[in-house]
Amino acid sequence: MFVLSRLSDLIRIPPDQFHRKAKKAIISELNRKYSNKVVNNLGLVIAVWDLVKVDDGLLKPGDGASFIKCEVRVVVFRPFVGEILTGWIEKCTPEGIKVKMEFFNDVFIPKSLLFEGSEYSLNDNAWIWDADGTKLYLDINEMIRFRVEEEIFVNVKPKGPNLEDDEQQEQEERGPSYAILGSCQTDGMGCVSWWD
Repeated sequence: MFVLSRLSDLIRIPPDQFHRKAKKAIISELNRKYSNKVVNNLGLVIAVWDLVKVDDGLLKPGDGASFIKCEVRVVVFRPFVGEILTGWIEKCTPEGIKVKMEFFNDVFIPKSLLFEGSEYSLNDNAWIWDADGTKLYLDINEMIRFRVEEEIFVNVKPKGPNLEDDEQQEQEERGPSYAILGSCQTDGMGCVSWWD
């Protein structure tokens, strides 16, 4: 679920950080830049782990800051395909189930990857799995265990100030920059309370 990954970057240390020790100032700026952000084809960066290599600082004309090229290891949330994770059901729709985790909310389990014989109940706003005559409900706020089937990375462009309505809607429909597609089709998956 969590991996260490290496990144190389040129970090700008502003003059108001010169009173700090160099290592602490660099780690602080790296955390500000990467923590809680998605790096395309890498995953959700949680925090800086350590500095691997730090070059000497460089100055640019007209800027009082110091620019330091460094190599760093970061802790990244990126579950592998086939990994079993646990979260809470946030929303049930006819298309599937949206799952939230403690720090990551972009998990979706489509109806095609739910247990065979599962049906959406509009009245209950829940998915119901008919397991040999026993109706088991997938309700909102229930703890759910699911299997990671696919990771989806989307290169999301920043929103511009003067977008037309069609362009604005197109950007909103693209979805999150990093999402996980899950499944509940084997024993042990689904609501945790079913299997306790």
